[in-house]
Amino acid sequence: MQPSDPLREQMIAQYDAMSAQLQQAARYVLEHPEEVALVSMREVARLAGVQPATMTRLAKFLGLPGYDELRAQHAAALRQRGDGFAAKVRQRVDEGSGRGASDTASHMLQGLSAQLAKLCEPDALRQLEGTATRLRSARKVYVLGLRSCHAVAWHFHYVMTLLGERSVHLDGPGGTGGDGLIRATSEDVLLVISIKPYAKDALELAQLAKDKGVGIVSITDSEVSPLVGMSAQTILCPTETDSFFHTLTPALAVSEVLCSLLAEFDRPQTLEALQQADEHLSHLNTYSTAIPRRQ
Repeated sequence: MQPSDPLREQMIAQYDAMSAQLQQAARYVLEHPEEVALVSMREVARLAGVQPATMTRLAKFLGLPGYDELRAQHAAALRQRGDGFAAKVRQRVDEGSGRGASDTASHMLQGLSAQLAKLCEPDALRQLEGTATRLRSARKVYVLGLRSCHAVAWHFHYVMTLLGERSVHLDGPGGTGGDGLIRATSEDVLLVISIKPYAKDALELAQLAKDKGVGIVSITDSEVSPLVGMSAQTILCPTETDSFFHTLTPALAVSEVLCSLLAEFDRPQTLEALQQADEHLSHLNTYSTAIPRRQ
């Protein structure tokens, strides 16, 4: 269904009022609207990890007579999008796990390309620009990403350190990561990256920062992510693949784009900062300037 669909908006608005089981079902419906339209209720329930009765209860929670009406609305929306996308979904449902290794790799890479392409849509670009503008205005930019999201947070922080001293990575040893917020104020911004399953410590630190008046901007995976409600700016990144693992490729791409936008805001200052970084790394003899000879 399209993001502007009233049923989708209703599901997002009422998400916090749902039970845990209804939330699990609703999130699957929000993230897989095509499958709701094309496969049976029992199969959707299985994929969502809930009982079939939960799908019926979700429909009634949303004010519909039953699941058939929920499915019908998704089917109507899918028909408006054309047969090309529907055919791809049917193929995905039917093909199962019979692909070879090269087919699996190709399919996964094509999926990643499609996810990156979605970040070029107007709404996504506006979110990128708005987030970069908010980060630019901050006195300090605190950066937080735990577990798998640590790589994205570290990448952003690393690039930002090449541009100046405004970045603070909340990643201290011995459980001291949150200590970086001791002197945080309303002049600062926290960039937090978290995806399902959301790391509890990341959510608690984000809430602490918000309570201190720090502005929150986030990179997350869903309109019903717990970060959305506490964030002034949110960039949504898909994470699903046909692999056993989620992907952070779109989130990493967002990190790179944000760093580039921040660098572009003041090109002379950026060039000066990068020149200083180059000179420092050269003094440390950090990088090899020649290919070592084989013995």
